[in-house]
Amino acid sequence: MLDPVRDISLLLVDDHPVVRNGLRGMFESAPGFTVLAEASDGVQAVALAAELTPDVILMDLRMPGGGGLDAITELNRRKIRSQVLVLTTWDTDTDTLRAIEAGATGYLLKDAPQEELFNAVRLAADGKTVLSPTVASRLVSAVRTPAPTPLAARERQVLELVAKGTSNRDIARELFISEATVKTHLSHVFTKLGVTDRAAAVAKGYEQGILGRP
Repeated sequence: MLDPVRDISLLLVDDHPVVRNGLRGMFESAPGFTVLAEASDGVQAVALAAELTPDVILMDLRMPGGGGLDAITELNRRKIRSQVLVLTTWDTDTDTLRAIEAGATGYLLKDAPQEELFNAVRLAADGKTVLSPTVASRLVSAVRTPAPTPLAARERQVLELVAKGTSNRDIARELFISEATVKTHLSHVFTKLGVTDRAAAVAKGYEQGILGRP
């Protein structure tokens, strides 16, 4: 928990000077915040964070000369205690997940209202996870939507029969294909699921939801 009397110190990271100037003016005009420095790319951000250890780093993601994701990863590797709050125009599921996996405390979009941004910085400084409503909604949808099966329809049929204990000869007979073709399909299944035998393939099939409940 931060000292409630002490201002929250900030490092602003964005490749656009107008954005940094706008953020600096916004935070310097509000009580409870101190802007320590600005950086135009991720490499500069890591160097300044190591030197100044701000409470919160407002980090853009896509910047020439050093992106935010690499910077977050490096900050985490160096165990720099600053909390990183991503502030970006990008709201794709991939960007969000990668930033959080890299060690970001929160993820906001640049169209966030001023008070929402202030509150997000306060929460981030306290080590609490912050997600904009739009990003949170997209993440929930991504989690609830099952990932598409990596197997082709015929490969899935073969795996389903393997799960029932069917031999290659009987699979070939049931699907009206040759045993050699069955073995080819199984080889593809093993490769796609990252396994080396039939039992492991069946187990991974249940784990990934490719097969129904055993």
